[in-house]
Amino acid sequence: MAPATRKDSPLTLACILITILLDMVGYGIIVPVLPELLRDLTGGSVAEAAVIGGWLVFAYAATQFIFSPVLGNLSDRFGRRPVLLLSLLGLTFDYTMMALAPVVWYLFIGRFVSGVAGAAVATATAYMADITPPHKRTQRFGLIGAAFGLGFIIGPVIGGELGEFGPKVPFMAAAALAFANFLFGVFVLPESLSKHHRRPFSFKRANPFGALLSLKQYPVVLWLMLALFMLTMAAQAFPSVYNYFTIEVFNFSSSQIGRTLGLFGIVFAIFQAFAVGPLVKRFTETPVVAIGMLAAVVAFAGISFVGPDGENLIYVYIIVGAMSGLAAPAINGVLSRLVPDNAQGELQGAVNAANSLATVVGPLAATQIFAYFTHHATSVPYFPGAPFLGAAALVLCGVILFIVVALRFDLGHKPSVAAHPKVPEMSPPGQMHIPNPEKEDPEP
Repeated sequence: MAPATRKDSPLTLACILITILLDMVGYGIIVPVLPELLRDLTGGSVAEAAVIGGWLVFAYAATQFIFSPVLGNLSDRFGRRPVLLLSLLGLTFDYTMMALAPVVWYLFIGRFVSGVAGAAVATATAYMADITPPHKRTQRFGLIGAAFGLGFIIGPVIGGELGEFGPKVPFMAAAALAFANFLFGVFVLPESLSKHHRRPFSFKRANPFGALLSLKQYPVVLWLMLALFMLTMAAQAFPSVYNYFTIEVFNFSSSQIGRTLGLFGIVFAIFQAFAVGPLVKRFTETPVVAIGMLAAVVAFAGISFVGPDGENLIYVYIIVGAMSGLAAPAINGVLSRLVPDNAQGELQGAVNAANSLATVVGPLAATQIFAYFTHHATSVPYFPGAPFLGAAALVLCGVILFIVVALRFDLGHKPSVAAHPKVPEMSPPGQMHIPNPEKEDPEP
């Protein structure tokens, strides 16, 4: 069925944002009840449930890492629409499996499928690039980030409330949401990538490292992706150890932890939805990225040294840290203008794969550092803020790298055709379309 909706319709934009929002809501909705579900299935303790839950997170993130470039390349070959619709069906299957799971291994099957389906976020981002003029892409990527943030806010709240009716009820709700979004997409979502801009599927490009290697003809892109990877990996310290840190230092209750996380999510979403676009229009991407990353450095470093008497400072640093939401969409905006139209799916697949790798490595590193420095051994200094200080150092390296690359290649200005090298192996001669923002989408 081919919907009559135009690809530049507000309904199309809404469908893409809802797809991403529901992906995060579905992920967050199960967080409050997953421990209880695991205990029901295994009959074990909370600690044993946490071990299994950690492996479930690993399975989900690792699967996303592997399949993000696969789906990105499939969308470059067959179009964005079929990949997105199939991913929504995959999410429906995942949540249904988890709701009906009689044993633990059902959960691993569901998480595997969810990792594959969740990798379609890269396709959704490529779709957004397809339907957006180059000079407006950073603002639209900010909306994507806001959808992520909003899902992070409301997902756990919904899951916690529905969990009062049983640990499997939130999974049923998540399945219903995913299937409703699938139906919405069937009737509303048109194809965004014309056949003229499609290219053959390549196994070389369709693996995480192959996707990165295929971008080696864009050295600027690889350096910027490394800076983005540093930011994303460092950011994992916040959701991974924040709850443990505040309990250890301030003896926070679960409601206090939830309120502060909610505050972060709200401010983070506001910056991405309403601040990125105007700031980039006024100052260009380079200073916006630098401000966002430096805010993360200040927030992480500040939190790391807060003592038991500095509880109120946590709220200040959370608000400052939420300004880091400016960085990722601005970097994505730059990246999307440095590759041709028919490589947007591959680019976003590589970006999503790198982000998934960061979510595999980051939480493990943060929790291990926290455990090491909070162990009361005489040979190790007691420093529960160590993972946040490490995160600050990593982001600082990232912002220095970004500034050096931005100055070296003059990324503060819109690229011309010369900014795009020829890439004959990526598409047949005569079919590559390299956008020139100065010609195709002039500023009003």
